[in-house]
Amino acid sequence: MKILSVGGTRPQILEMAVLAKAFNEYNLHHTMQVEHRLLYTGQCDDPMMPGRFFEELDLPDPDLLLGMHPGSPGMETAAMLASLEVALLQGRPDAVLIYGDSNGTLAGALATVKLHIPLVRLDAGLRSFNRRMPEEMNRIVCDHVSDLLLSPTQSALVQLQREGLGCRASFAGDVLLDAVAQFSDLERQSPSLRQHGLERREYALVSLHRGESAEDIKRFRCVMHVFERLRLPVALLVLPRLKQLLGEEGLRLLNGHSHIRLIEGVGYLEMLILEQRASMILTDSGFMQRVAYFLGVPCLTMREETEWVETLHGGWNELVGCEPLRIFTAVERLLHFARGRCQEPRNLSVFGEGHAGAGSAEQIIDFVRTAA
Repeated sequence: MKILSVGGTRPQILEMAVLAKAFNEYNLHHTMQVEHRLLYTGQCDDPMMPGRFFEELDLPDPDLLLGMHPGSPGMETAAMLASLEVALLQGRPDAVLIYGDSNGTLAGALATVKLHIPLVRLDAGLRSFNRRMPEEMNRIVCDHVSDLLLSPTQSALVQLQREGLGCRASFAGDVLLDAVAQFSDLERQSPSLRQHGLERREYALVSLHRGESAEDIKRFRCVMHVFERLRLPVALLVLPRLKQLLGEEGLRLLNGHSHIRLIEGVGYLEMLILEQRASMILTDSGFMQRVAYFLGVPCLTMREETEWVETLHGGWNELVGCEPLRIFTAVERLLHFARGRCQEPRNLSVFGEGHAGAGSAEQIIDFVRTAA
């Protein structure tokens, strides 16, 4: 059985690693073997990161690589769609797996269904209900063209049923929880923590990932006013998109604040340590919202909506938008009342309890066997 995983962002690489491990485990105990190949779409915003991620997660090098074509979302998607079609025609897998909500996910979905190859969709059913988000449109299209929909949460499954897709959908759990569970208990040293003098539970980890935050200098400056006023160290992750926005002058100005530490070029395992040991996380990333919840670290999401609504339960995640006073008030409240505010236990069962990889692999294999 030939199965091809298509992905290129950091969360997608993590999810591919979980499925790769699950398929390997399956092969150890069954006569019928699964040949799981990886196609890397090249969307990671740091060109040095993919190789580091693959090495850290003990993943083999991808079987197929697509050259990235920077440009508008439409141009990127079109270029990947053309390259993916060629790759699929040459390899002709029995099924294609897509993850997340990137432009590469959309290109993978369209290329697959146009060639009448069975398409399996992980992370299905998530909705922010904000159609101005490019990711939201990608989610909707990918869900509606896929043949098997594996939802990471029960609320995502309910949404698929509301959209008339229930006959193709089932609950699988969030495979990212598997990855966090696998690596978070490892005792590792963090060069970033040591280099910047950051102490456990005494700093705020900040990540601005989305285009509207990391490409809008006025919006970023509003948010930075909050960080400049904070009374605890701020570990700001400087991703390539943000670095391009700020330029050398902007980075120099931020470095002028002794409590703001700029952190670049961290791999997955070190990122996990930074998240695990923070007193709080401020982000606009759906990926980091989930990791914060899984690790039990309070999170403030600088958006007005989230597709991961389960993280809001118990006060572990709060939507604070990008208005400085609102963010500052929420941070101050966390500093004073974090223990009381987050006293409700997290409910990891809604994400699959860390067993989503094996269950997803079984459902995928059964589906492909039936579809053959």
